[in-house]
Amino acid sequence: MSDFVIYEQTGKVVTLTLNSPATRNALSHEDEYLQIVESCERINRDDNVGAVILTGAGSCFCAGGNIKDMKVQNGLYSGDPLTIANKYRHNIQKIPLALYNVETPTIVAVNGPAIGAGCDLTLMCDIRLASEKAKFAESFVQLGLIPGDGGAWLLQRAVGLSKAYEMAFTGDVITAQEALECGLVSKITPPEDLMTEAQKMADRIVKNPSRTLRLSKRLMREAMHVRLDTLLEISAAYQAIAHKTDEHLERLDNISLSGERGRKKK
Repeated sequence: MSDFVIYEQTGKVVTLTLNSPATRNALSHEDEYLQIVESCERINRDDNVGAVILTGAGSCFCAGGNIKDMKVQNGLYSGDPLTIANKYRHNIQKIPLALYNVETPTIVAVNGPAIGAGCDLTLMCDIRLASEKAKFAESFVQLGLIPGDGGAWLLQRAVGLSKAYEMAFTGDVITAQEALECGLVSKITPPEDLMTEAQKMADRIVKNPSRTLRLSKRLMREAMHVRLDTLLEISAAYQAIAHKTDEHLERLDNISLSGERGRKKK
């Protein structure tokens, strides 16, 4: 099995790199889907991980599904409709469930085109940074397809219903600047600065306690779906846990010590 996903960890930051530039990092085979899922599971098992950066090797972030396989009805696209549906459920659809549910904050550094399933892959992450060379397209409709890997759910939460409908119904490509204007990404950078900016973002995140980051992300996820009174109940439970963590108590001690030093200087 080739290394479609390169897993690298520096301190509390894990960088995942899609590593098939010859195919423009297209999502082609079961072993590639599995590597993404296994990387996410590995991150969730490691309490030392505080943030994740996802990017692509080469000039493209991810070209989506493999069109050559679609033409010859190979791999994911072979068999009768029921067989194909089951292949989606048990293969590529594991990716949105795994990546969206990574417990730590995730940053996607979009280094080039993110098309179809590649666009949806960026939406599975929490914070989206883009190179000036990045492009995005929810392009399924242009191939006579629908978003098969969660895009219909993810896109509207990122850009709102009107823009999501526009992108899904036209399949048009939008530039990095257009993505910034509609809220699809939060920042664009020159290509040479993209990974530096992603690393800076990750470094600012991992300065905070890992347990609190995971609880905060889980709370933010729940807040998208539940009523306010339900969320307040969850918040009370999470906050009670946070008050008893060593990290919280250490932060309080540091604030107290800083205050004492300040008073002594005066």
